[in-house]
Amino acid sequence: MANKFNSGDNRTRSSVSIFIVAGLCCFFYLLGAWQRSGFGKGDSIALEMTKSGDNCNILPNLNFETHHGGEAGIIDDSDSKVAVYKPCHSRFTDYTPCQDQGRAMTFPRENMIYRERHCPPQGEKLHCLIPAPEGYVTPFPWPKSRDYVPYANAPYKSLTVEKAIQNWIQYEGNVFRFPGGGTQFPQGADKYIDQLASVVPIENGTVRTALDTGCGVASWGAYLWKRNVIAMSFAPRDSHEAQVQFALERGVPAVIGVFGTIKLPYPSRAFDMAHCSRCLIPWGINDGLYMKEVDRVLRPGGYWVLSGPPINWKTNYQAWQRPKEELQEEQRKIEEVAKLLCWEKKSEKGEIAIWQKTMDSAACRAKQESSGATFCKSEEADDVWYKKMEQCVTPYDNANDADLKPFPERLNAVPPRIASGSVSGVAVEAYLEDNKQWKKHVSAYKKINQILDSGRYRNIMDMNAGFGGFAAALQSPKLWVMNVVPTIAEKNTLGVVYERGLIGIYHDWCEAFSTYPRTYDLIHANRVFSLYKDKCDFEDILLEMDRILRPEGAVIFRDEVDVLVKVKKMIAGMKWDSKMMDHEDGPLVPEKILVAVKQYWVGNSTSSQ
Repeated sequence: MANKFNSGDNRTRSSVSIFIVAGLCCFFYLLGAWQRSGFGKGDSIALEMTKSGDNCNILPNLNFETHHGGEAGIIDDSDSKVAVYKPCHSRFTDYTPCQDQGRAMTFPRENMIYRERHCPPQGEKLHCLIPAPEGYVTPFPWPKSRDYVPYANAPYKSLTVEKAIQNWIQYEGNVFRFPGGGTQFPQGADKYIDQLASVVPIENGTVRTALDTGCGVASWGAYLWKRNVIAMSFAPRDSHEAQVQFALERGVPAVIGVFGTIKLPYPSRAFDMAHCSRCLIPWGINDGLYMKEVDRVLRPGGYWVLSGPPINWKTNYQAWQRPKEELQEEQRKIEEVAKLLCWEKKSEKGEIAIWQKTMDSAACRAKQESSGATFCKSEEADDVWYKKMEQCVTPYDNANDADLKPFPERLNAVPPRIASGSVSGVAVEAYLEDNKQWKKHVSAYKKINQILDSGRYRNIMDMNAGFGGFAAALQSPKLWVMNVVPTIAEKNTLGVVYERGLIGIYHDWCEAFSTYPRTYDLIHANRVFSLYKDKCDFEDILLEMDRILRPEGAVIFRDEVDVLVKVKKMIAGMKWDSKMMDHEDGPLVPEKILVAVKQYWVGNSTSSQ
């Protein structure tokens, strides 16, 4: 009798398995169809997504159908309905909550305070969905996106007029074209980078991470990409409309940011190179306060590039329409601060000056002490979120930085901060195990979403990056990942992310991210909602995710099942489609995967709020 029952059970399970596999094939075929660029409005690369159902490979030992639907007392739906979120008014199409123009003008203009982050209080947050503009289309795939952006996605022509002679941007029919020029490199970013590469080791993997301050439309970062250098670009939301928005539409890493009174949201010793090309930052003021902040985030042996005023002022003061004496004093102050910071000038040709930060921390410290320098507390070097810049020099020990491998070797090598025990409670073995796990997770993701590394997703965000394992496993010239380390994370791991040759930023997900709407193609949320369970409303985080996610963009949630059941219910009212799946190791693991796709829709003047 037992054998008969087992035989029947096996036949039943076989039938169910066939049904599940067929259903999943249909689901992923539809997922691809959903993500076609605005019903055929986008670039041809979007058509690749419809092929995702053609070869529906489901691993035999992997059951993507969850066994947890909320019925086992996880959440009580009987007394609550799905909240439906309506579209915001079309005037909010490009809304940036923490850099809102109206709110900014209520703050002092001195030291760029009004351009810093000023987020709305809880009672003023929008609880609606930010609409895409009429005619919105999927951006072109990289590398075409580097040079062309659909006009409908960022319909602002002011830069085409204001920067017409500098080759920043040109309007051609229904697209913007980016010739690769800049204020300091009208002949193109490539030739400019060639000049830098004659001094800075850009080609051999020594320089991998770069910081571009006052980036404009980020052409410098865009052209560094083919040289295997990834730049974190930032610019304020100012009178030149859509600089950062254009950068992200092009597929270049960028955030809204400014040198003001608050520390930059990056860890110490993060960047191999920092760059200012006529960025209009007053480097000499306040006893070199901003240069000291660059020094904090620049690793020992790293390079600082300054092109434009006041470099070579004797020749250019008339063209710049500034008094000789003023420019001379500005350069004197810069040279004085550079000396204090132990930066050695490696080159000054034309309007380009390049300094290198010394590797000899002991000798530098002795010089700084003899000059009466004030030192910051070393334990506060990475404590930056809403913290004021200070008139002090960040101390450093270069012993570990000397072990930093060139890229791409450093991507999977043990980072110096892990090897030295600088990340409290994390052994080398734990880091290696984490790396192994993320390779496994990403392998599973690629089976769930077979277009993950096809080029369809260029701008990717990891909301809770840890050691950057997700980004490292996904590493490809087709994409980049913004690795976010939450300010409330148990361990401060962003320095490790940078040592791997990746980029990232600190952020508190109870607030809006410093970017324009529709700037990410794919968002990965690993245990984000468990982390913020008692800190702020899930609703606020999900609405922010919706704001920064492109129409037809995808989200991968990884969390405990009870958390994901709640999230799944909420996103049902946000014009998202979703599917819950089991962990790669099977249905008995309480951690699950929730995949969601944002539907394509655009706003109009009848939108609600």
